[in-house]
Amino acid sequence: MPVAIAQEWQELKSEHFIVYLTQDKNFAQDVLDKSEVYYQRIAADLGYARYSNFWTWDNRVKIYIHPDHASFIKATGQPQWSQGMADYRSKQIVSFVWSKGFLESLLPHEMAHLIFRDFVGFKGEVPIWLDEGVAQWAEAPKRGYIKAMSRQLYERDTIIPLSDMIKLDIRKITDKDRIYIHSTRTKDGQGGILFLGGEDLINVYYLQAVSLVGFLIESYGALSFADFCRQLRDGRTLGDALRIAYPMHITSVEELETKWREYLGKQ
Repeated sequence: MPVAIAQEWQELKSEHFIVYLTQDKNFAQDVLDKSEVYYQRIAADLGYARYSNFWTWDNRVKIYIHPDHASFIKATGQPQWSQGMADYRSKQIVSFVWSKGFLESLLPHEMAHLIFRDFVGFKGEVPIWLDEGVAQWAEAPKRGYIKAMSRQLYERDTIIPLSDMIKLDIRKITDKDRIYIHSTRTKDGQGGILFLGGEDLINVYYLQAVSLVGFLIESYGALSFADFCRQLRDGRTLGDALRIAYPMHITSVEELETKWREYLGKQ
């Protein structure tokens, strides 16, 4: 990726991370300390703790902290609104000093993407909603808000069917003025139609993604969730991965949606 002239960078190292900085060592130390805390928490939340021997020595994740927003944009070519970015294949996270929300939101979010992809790889048919849901779930302070908003989707009968979410590549939704139509079903089991603008579709998709991940982890535990992800990594279909990881609870994609809806109804 990067990032700046190598000679400009100073290094701070911990067991799993190397933070590169050009100034403000206090902020860089905060980043390093928080990174280790998030590493342990995310691995435990996702059931990956027993596999967490990665990211040591030469495999440590590199975090680049630019001195300001302008130098970050210049080095990375990101759009002006960007506060940070991650490269999952090279295991780098890049931001700038005192980036808004970096320590509490962007850092755990991108780190969860890295941990998840290190575990499941890039070859299996891992749904986009699962990857994005894992990253959002890592932003622990937002979980109460996520649950409240997900409950509203359920109460208002504005849930996108999971079968549609699986087929939808949300990264290709760029026209915010276009109306997207999806069939759905109400709390009472009746059929219905959703008409969603592009921005609303994106918001609902991401909210449902993190809600589904939270449901699986909270209802059946982190170890079963890790097993579910491992099955996907090993090439199982989504339905087969669910049946193997949750044999007593979820035997199909349709049953996952049914159980998740029941979970929302109890929030």
